[in-house]
Amino acid sequence: MTKQLKAKGYRLTPARQLVLSAVCELEHATPDAICAQVQRTASSVNLSTVYRTLELLEQLGLVTHTHLGHGAPIYHAAAEQQHLHLVCRVCGRVTEAHTTVADPLVEKLRVEQGFEIDVAHFAIFGCCAECVARVKAE
Repeated sequence: MTKQLKAKGYRLTPARQLVLSAVCELEHATPDAICAQVQRTASSVNLSTVYRTLELLEQLGLVTHTHLGHGAPIYHAAAEQQHLHLVCRVCGRVTEAHTTVADPLVEKLRVEQGFEIDVAHFAIFGCCAECVARVKAE
């Protein structure tokens, strides 16, 4: 991270290091959750600093985000393998699936519509296995 920041003329500040560490620890987190995690160590870091830092870290390719509905974006480390986000509408849990699961859909849309999908921002909403089982048991 230090090399990437210095190459673009930025310093590795404690706040930047804390934000990146929080993203990595929390795996899928909103800026508010990241801020709360950072404030456990550095109470002076505010939400606007977290947003600015996330924007910079994303420009540098260190973090990425996706939208899982109408709320705030969810951030995770860019070093993670690209994946789809599976969002349960019942319990709200977010799980992951490898992007190859969507390959047939991606190819079909490319061929039929000329549309290139950004699978890293792909969220699929439905019902997780536990919630399906619970509904069936009732």
